[in-house]
Amino acid sequence: MKCFMCKGNLIDKPTTFMVDVERCIIIVKNVPSQVCSQCGEVSYNNEIVKQLEKIVNSLRRSITEIAVVNYTDNAA
Repeated sequence: MKCFMCKGNLIDKPTTFMVDVERCIIIVKNVPSQVCSQCGEVSYNNEIVKQLEKIVNSLRRSITEIAVVNYTDNAA
């Protein structure tokens, strides 16, 4: 596949996904991703996005300010 931003080559590589939700920062490590070798743009397939949404939704009401989880520990 090619990067939709710059048309560079995509390589499979685990990355870290971060999101600021309400009063909590959620960090998901080791997320299967495709990273552009030219510009560094990160993209995820539909199944990965669905799983990230599940992880974020499960941690959304967390009491903590920062939640760090490993993707593989939360993948169904």
